[in-house]
Amino acid sequence: MTVSVVLYTSDLRVHDHPPLRAAVEGAQEVVPVFVRDPAVDRAGFAAPNRLAFLADCLADLDRGLAGRGGRLVVREGDTVSEVLALVRQTEADEVHMAAGVTAFAAARETRLRQALEGDGRRLYVHDGVVTVVPPGDVLPQGSDHFAVFTPYHRRWAAEPLRTPLPVPKEVRVPSEVRSASLPRRSAVPDVSPGLAVGGESEGRKRLGSWLAAHVDAYEEGHDDLAGDLTSRLSPHLHFGSVSATEAVHRARRRGGPGAAAFVRQLCWRDFHHQVLAARPGAAAEDYRPRHDHWRRGADAEADFAAWREGRTGYPVVDAAMRQLAHEGWMHNRGRLLTASFLTKTLRVDWREGARHFLGLLVDGDIANNQLNWQWAAGTGTDTRPNRVLNPVRQGRRYDPDGGYVRRWVPELAGLEGPAVHEPWRLVGLERAAVDYPEPLVDLSDALARFREDRDTA
Repeated sequence: MTVSVVLYTSDLRVHDHPPLRAAVEGAQEVVPVFVRDPAVDRAGFAAPNRLAFLADCLADLDRGLAGRGGRLVVREGDTVSEVLALVRQTEADEVHMAAGVTAFAAARETRLRQALEGDGRRLYVHDGVVTVVPPGDVLPQGSDHFAVFTPYHRRWAAEPLRTPLPVPKEVRVPSEVRSASLPRRSAVPDVSPGLAVGGESEGRKRLGSWLAAHVDAYEEGHDDLAGDLTSRLSPHLHFGSVSATEAVHRARRRGGPGAAAFVRQLCWRDFHHQVLAARPGAAAEDYRPRHDHWRRGADAEADFAAWREGRTGYPVVDAAMRQLAHEGWMHNRGRLLTASFLTKTLRVDWREGARHFLGLLVDGDIANNQLNWQWAAGTGTDTRPNRVLNPVRQGRRYDPDGGYVRRWVPELAGLEGPAVHEPWRLVGLERAAVDYPEPLVDLSDALARFREDRDTA
């Protein structure tokens, strides 16, 4: 009886899953395994919201495999040691897994390959499972990655896509293989109260309903904060409970400007993955150093605390930060303006903001989180690194009626229309009746400070 092992990492699904398909086709029995590795916690990747969503995903993956006669095996401990023990127990010849792009994933893959080959086994690493186009498949002349999005997008859009794979009809798992208990969402403390439900079933349902009902309005409305027309698929893409490749195929079949705009966002995701794959140090170091003079000391720490808690005095910034705390998710426009405000208006190091986001975001992805923060800070791939997003103008433009602010900053709910974006203009008893802080900083002064800093850096 031939046996193969499928090591699940950030690809928690049964639909369009190349490692699972290859294992089923190449062996009579398959061991689908997920290892709960303490090294993930030590590396800072574990956070309550992601652990809760992960529990949903693993439970749903187990149900998906059970529908094909199989089950998910859960192990706890060092990934390499646990996989090696499994292949020895089952006399498996092969291990299949999806390729990753972080330094952590690369080190894990190297250790696993060395251990398996030293034991006479083989490791097959499958590209194009987590991303649409694998990092390194499209390259500019004379470089190992694209540093500018637009030329990358042109090449990416012309790449032929593999056809999404059907779910295997049967997944036979050796009966003697033990499993630890599946983690439970209810056992995870400190989860954001509005955290979405995870799992492939939920992700596929959301993808189908959003494409049917909302994608046509996406091009015009994806920045509308109150309208909330984004797909909210980012957590499912992060955990791989939805295939990015299948999402592109389905969006292109739907067609239209909204679908094209959605596919472009999926390209941005691949863009960041190929940057990080080529420059893994960009997870913590400036991709393009600007020699910024980041603020330090008690005043900067107080401003950072106000930003974290959604009490900067700028309503749209505070609304976005409170959404993050409540949902473990934030609208994309909110992510851009809150990051710009922290790094360019308050002049706090982007790494501090990125760390806070990773502590809460259910879709907290190293490639996209860190490189989007660098984009906002002007140390990344933005071709206009000195642009500064004005929170008042951003609020008026992307929340013109103030609905987003009133939802997340209820102390301003009594203010009508665009006046909600500048409560400091209220006077007398009207201002006294609103329990909301004054702005942390004058925007004109902050802009002058930023420009002087960049000019003298």
